[in-house]
Amino acid sequence: MLTRRQFLASSAIGAATLLVWPRLTFAATGSDTRFLFVFLRGGLDGLESVPPYGDPGYQAIRGALALSPSAAKPAHRLDNVFALHPSFAHAARLYAQGQFMPVVAAAPPYWGRSHFQAQNCVENGTGKPDGAQTGWLNRCLACMPGVDGLACAPVMPLTMRGPARVEAWSPPLPTDVNPILLQRLQPLYAADPRLAGTFVRAVARRQDSGIARSGTGMAPGGTDAHAGRTRGGLPLMMGAAGDFMGRTDGPRVAFVEDEGWDTHANEAFIVTRKIAELDAGLQAFQHAIGPTWGRTVLVVATEFGRTAHINGTGGTDHGSGGSMFLAGGALRGGRVLGKWPGISAGELYQGRDVHATTDFRSVFKGVLAAHLGVPGSLLESRVFPGSAAAEPIEGLLSTARAAA
Repeated sequence: MLTRRQFLASSAIGAATLLVWPRLTFAATGSDTRFLFVFLRGGLDGLESVPPYGDPGYQAIRGALALSPSAAKPAHRLDNVFALHPSFAHAARLYAQGQFMPVVAAAPPYWGRSHFQAQNCVENGTGKPDGAQTGWLNRCLACMPGVDGLACAPVMPLTMRGPARVEAWSPPLPTDVNPILLQRLQPLYAADPRLAGTFVRAVARRQDSGIARSGTGMAPGGTDAHAGRTRGGLPLMMGAAGDFMGRTDGPRVAFVEDEGWDTHANEAFIVTRKIAELDAGLQAFQHAIGPTWGRTVLVVATEFGRTAHINGTGGTDHGSGGSMFLAGGALRGGRVLGKWPGISAGELYQGRDVHATTDFRSVFKGVLAAHLGVPGSLLESRVFPGSAAAEPIEGLLSTARAAA
């Protein structure tokens, strides 16, 4: 008999909706809302993702990486100061609907430039990289009786480690095998009487299933035949999270991670591709979660921003202040959140980075309190201990959601 973990590991995305989650105790947690945290590992450049084109110092300091609504490939104008990267096509539509909101000049309490220490700080929810051995999102779940969590990641991330119950899901391993490798393996298996027959049958099933022709269990053209999603990467993971969370008895709290956001060289190309993946992920998640989108808030964060100046290889190095993003049908979006410090020479942190003015924890605390109903006393004492200075940001939910 398959174990639950074996079932999850071997099931395709389309079968994900067959998973039965325990019934939720809504009375103990406020209401039937959903929260997704998307963590971008590597350090997304806030000046590229949310270009402050209206800042007098922006064009001079960014040079070839500068973006604006009037460029040949225009950024999506948000107001007189800020825009969204051109690859944020779906996010721009959500912004116009009041369901997307960037946060500028944001950072965790750790302002160093180590990927690992910054990620640990973001995930453990304290003021230091080694401040806790458990994750803030798991501790949040522990404050919500009867609610389980879901981590869409190859291994359990620190964010979700702790006493609360969390299921892990990751997509099945690729099923395509190089035919040359099969040819070389065939005589080895043929020499073993116990494995020869199994090998022949496996190859035959592979050929009959069409995997040898398409190289994947998905339909031609890069979409999942069952759900119509873009193939692979962040769109796949966010779509899977939406599949699970869209069920009436699905998980209310989930985590998705993605890598590849470090841009020391050739940043324009990398950021364009990666933001397009994130944008497709937002669309896949919204489509998969269905009507539950109206009761959902998701937060996208990265461990730090990048330097304001471009380096000699067309990239940027590790910085401090960066950007966060909020989205969802329950959000009061359509605005840019955060106090902008400016990027003229005298306004940069240590003469090189955007000076962070918003603590990540203020955003998380505002969402968890208003959207998931976690009491402020527990946010201070258990979820984000030692965060009294990071006051929760209020007014993040739409008027309709707040009145519900």
